[in-house]
Amino acid sequence: MMQRNDLLAKAPISLTADRSVVSAVGNKVLRNTYMLLSMTLLFSALTAGIAMATNAAPLHWLITLGGYFGLLFVVTRLRDSAWGLAAVFALTGFLGYTLGPILNLYLSLPNGSQIVMTALGGTGVIFLALSGYAVVSRKDFSFMGGFLMVGILVAFLGGLGAMLFNVPMLSLAVSGMFVLLMSGMILWQTSEIIHGGETNYIMATVSLYITLFNLFISLLQILGVMSGDD
Repeated sequence: MMQRNDLLAKAPISLTADRSVVSAVGNKVLRNTYMLLSMTLLFSALTAGIAMATNAAPLHWLITLGGYFGLLFVVTRLRDSAWGLAAVFALTGFLGYTLGPILNLYLSLPNGSQIVMTALGGTGVIFLALSGYAVVSRKDFSFMGGFLMVGILVAFLGGLGAMLFNVPMLSLAVSGMFVLLMSGMILWQTSEIIHGGETNYIMATVSLYITLFNLFISLLQILGVMSGDD
């Protein structure tokens, strides 16, 4: 009887220790993710600036998708090695470069600088607010994963359809969907890091970067249409 009671008494301590370990690992991954995310955002801003300064022509959408999925595959394969960091910067630098011609297009509009700055500010506010909420509340948003994956697939196909068949209203609807889906992705990915669902900071960084990239592009398009210039 004494041995059984001892085991029961030790069980809660073990569970508490496990939670402490998960929390410590999650906090470390979160710090590394935020640090790498900051560096990749700066690097992509640099490559976008180069594309803008040289008036680079927009890449064909097939080249953009091919480059994105190809580099994403490389990052996934190298995520557990030092080369994974180089692959992350290659991916984010490439996406930053593709953003340059888009920014030049919006900046050429009468109120283009206001649109770009509003979209940039909105992206920052949404990320800080939602990521901060997930960190402070410590809520588990893992239940959103399946819904978000399906939603992103539907929105991606809808975006391709709008581009191929030139349907502006569908494109606007897809942008609205992406704003909501990317907001959910911020909550989900941050929660995954905190609760130990994602322990690789390279993949966490890529996920959050792509989320911010899509959120910014979607806000740009919505604001452009609302201003009557798109």
